[in-house]
Amino acid sequence: MAVGLKALIFDCDGVLAETERDGHRVAFNRTFAAKGFGFEWDAALYKELLKIGGGKERMRHFFDRTSWPAGVSDKDALIKELHKLKTDYYTQIVEAGELPLRPGVARLVDEAAAAGVKLAVCSTSNEKAVHTVVERLLGLERKAKFDVILAGDVVSKKKPDPEIYTLVLERLHLKPTEAVVVEDNRNGLLAAKGAGIYCLVTTNSYTEDEDFREADLVVSELGDPPQVQVDLATIRRMVEVGPGRL
Repeated sequence: MAVGLKALIFDCDGVLAETERDGHRVAFNRTFAAKGFGFEWDAALYKELLKIGGGKERMRHFFDRTSWPAGVSDKDALIKELHKLKTDYYTQIVEAGELPLRPGVARLVDEAAAAGVKLAVCSTSNEKAVHTVVERLLGLERKAKFDVILAGDVVSKKKPDPEIYTLVLERLHLKPTEAVVVEDNRNGLLAAKGAGIYCLVTTNSYTEDEDFREADLVVSELGDPPQVQVDLATIRRMVEVGPGRL
């Protein structure tokens, strides 16, 4: 039996902001151009690549499937170099204010903080990038209200493996039924469900056609007045009535 909502856990990319479409993909392409590679990832290709969790893993998958740049002797070193450069470009995009928060994120964070609900971010994206998004888009005052921010290689297995959500429960000292995860894609949904946590999915242009049958609630956005789709009361009901019954 659920005992009530004690924590709200956000994924970062695609949940807090449209970071994949307008941030990460652009940063990857700027990196490839800077290195003189004769290709770029268009929106359709990137949508497919998003099925691979993690930026480093995504590039490795792409090169394995197509071909590695000529003259590469140390693949691991190349991936590390590219990912560092990509993170720098991405940070520039965020700091320039080119990525607005998705509707309803700030409102829901404020509602949760006011109600004494713990807040966390769990992302497999680069740690610096995640902290920059939270700090720049939500602001330092809101960032200080987050109890835990987990990102990057803090876990050995990335989503859809549930390791990162199991870890955040340990850090928050909570049972799975006391938390709700906000995700935007199937890998994240499977990770949350694998850890036994309720999952609210807020879709975006890259994920709207994915299979979310296991989700406890699916919406197109969290929403701000007058188009609020999800508020804290809705999330509390999700926990009170049990999985799949809202």
